[in-house]
Amino acid sequence: MRILSDAFIPELPNRYNGKVRENYDLPDGRRIIIATDRLSAFDIILASIPFKGEVLTQTARYWFEETADICPNHVLEYPDPNVVVGKRLDMLPVEMVVRGYLAGTTSTSILTKYRKGERSFYGHTFPDGLSDNEKLPEAIITPTSKAASGGHDEPLSEAEIIDQGLLTQAQWDTVSRYALQLFARGQQRAAERCLILADTKYEFGTAPDGTIVLADEIHTPDSSRYWIAASYDEAFASGGRPRSFDKDFIRSWVSARCDPYKDPIPQIPDEIVNQTSAVYIQAYEEITGAKFVPDLSGDTVLDRIRSNLARYF
Repeated sequence: MRILSDAFIPELPNRYNGKVRENYDLPDGRRIIIATDRLSAFDIILASIPFKGEVLTQTARYWFEETADICPNHVLEYPDPNVVVGKRLDMLPVEMVVRGYLAGTTSTSILTKYRKGERSFYGHTFPDGLSDNEKLPEAIITPTSKAASGGHDEPLSEAEIIDQGLLTQAQWDTVSRYALQLFARGQQRAAERCLILADTKYEFGTAPDGTIVLADEIHTPDSSRYWIAASYDEAFASGGRPRSFDKDFIRSWVSARCDPYKDPIPQIPDEIVNQTSAVYIQAYEEITGAKFVPDLSGDTVLDRIRSNLARYF
C-alpha cells in the first residue's frame, strides 16, 4: 500500500514516463516531476522499493539548497514529499558523470572497462597497475549519451560531444565547470558526514534565454555512489568493495547471480527489497543529518500525491 510503482494522474497534461520519475508539463512552462519507488539499473526496472521516491526527492532537495550558490537549478516548489515542481527546460543530451575513484559495476563504469584491459576511454588514459576502487589523482568527467527508457547510455569524450554537435564548446565549458564544482562540494559535505562520494551524475538543461540550469536530481543514492568512509581502507587493502548505501546494494545482488545485460533477472526476494528500503532511509539520514519521517497520509502514496496536486488540475 505504501509503494508508488506508477504515478499516472489523468487530470494532469502531457505525461512523460521516465525510468524512475514521471513528468507532467503544464501550459505555463512548469513541469511536475513525481519520483516513484521504481529502481532502475542495467537499463531495466529491477524492483519497487518502499519510500524510495520520497527519500530521493528529499535528498535532492537538501543538495539543491546546498549548491544553489554554484549554479542555478530548476526547483520552484515542493507540493508533496515525492514531488518537485520545476522550470521546464530543454534538456541537454549528455549526462555529466563525475568520478573520483576507479569504481562501478555497469557496462559504462570505468572499473568495468579497466578490468577488460581498456586503458583509454572517455578521453582519458589510465596507467596499468590500478586496483579496484582506487582513488584517482583528481576527479574526472566521463560523459555519456542519454538513452531512452530501455536503451543503453553510450560513453562519450569531450571531442566526440563537440564534433557530433551534442553541445557547443561554450556549453561544454559551462557544464563541465559546474559538474566539477558540484562534485567538489558534494565530496566536502560527504566527508563532514564521514562518507565518501565516489561518483555521481548530473543532468542539465537550458532555459528559454539559454541559461544552463541543473535539473533532475543531485547527489541522491540513485545518481551517486556513496561509501562509508571508515570502511574504505580495509576494503581497498583486501580488494573488496567499501560499504555503501546506494543502489549498488541491489545491483551487486543481481550481478552476482546473472549477467544482467544478457540473462533473465532472478526474482528479488522481499527481504532484499526491504533491506534496500532501509539502506535508502539510512542514506538520507546520514547524508542530510536529519531523521527520515515518512508522510503516511492518504490511503496510498498516489492518493496523497493526487490530493496535494489537485490545484494543478
